[in-house]
Amino acid sequence: MPIRFDAADAHWRIAPLPGFSAAQKDWLTRGGSLTAHLRTLGAVAVRVTREAVALPWADEHAALGLAPRAPVWVREVVLSVDGVPFVAAHSVAPLAASVGVWQATRSLRTRPLAELLYSDSSVARSSLVSRRLTARHPLYRLAAVEIGGMSPHSLVARRSVFERHGAPLMVTECMLPALWAQLASSAQTPSADPASTHVHAPPRTHVREHGRPLEHTVSRAHGAPRAEPGQLSERDARESGQAPASDRKEKR
Repeated sequence: MPIRFDAADAHWRIAPLPGFSAAQKDWLTRGGSLTAHLRTLGAVAVRVTREAVALPWADEHAALGLAPRAPVWVREVVLSVDGVPFVAAHSVAPLAASVGVWQATRSLRTRPLAELLYSDSSVARSSLVSRRLTARHPLYRLAAVEIGGMSPHSLVARRSVFERHGAPLMVTECMLPALWAQLASSAQTPSADPASTHVHAPPRTHVREHGRPLEHTVSRAHGAPRAEPGQLSERDARESGQAPASDRKEKR
C-alpha cells in the first residue's frame, strides 16, 4: 500500500548519521513496535505527560501536508523500563483526523499507541527517519525534563508517519541516555558460565523500515503479538458518536 506522506526532510534522514553508534543505528532503524522492543529489556510503563490541541512544530506541518498554523492533536508520553525513562515520544495528527479516523488515540490513556498502529492492515507507514537533536528542538526540551543530572549536548530521535484512510499520524521518539547505558551494560556483562554447554538461540534479525505496508512492520524480531484484523475498526465503531464537543484537553 503506497503512502503519500514522507517523514524525511533536510534534517530527518533515512540513513542514520555516520557518527551514531552501532546501538543507536540499530534502534533508530528497527521496524515494528518500539514498545515491544523495549519489553525485551524489562517491564514497560507508559506515562502521559501532555494531551492537547496545539500547533505543529516547524519541522512537522510539511510532512503532514498541513498549513503551518493548522491545529493538531498532540499526545506526549514517556516510556519507562523498570521505572527508568528510556524514551520520550510525541505524536501529532490533524485535529479533524483526531476526532475521525484517529479518534481512538484520544482514549488510549496509559495504553501504548502501538496497540492501535499494529492491529489494522489498513494502516501504512512511511520510512523511518532519524536525526540528532540539540536544545533548539522542542522534543529535546521535552526529553531533557526526564533526564537526571546534566543533559547531554544532543539526543537522537526517529520519526515516521502512519496513514489510515488518507489521514496522517506522525510519531516521533527520542531515545534517552538511560537506554544506551542499559544496552552498554548488558553488552559488557559476561556470561555467568562461559563453559556452559547450553545451546543459545541464533541472533534475532530486526525488521527495518523502508516505507512498506504496516503489516510488514510488526515486530517479528521479538514475536510481538498481533491483534485480530479489524480491531481498530471495531474500537472506532464503539467510539463513534463520542467525539469531544470542544477542543479542550481530554483525560484518557
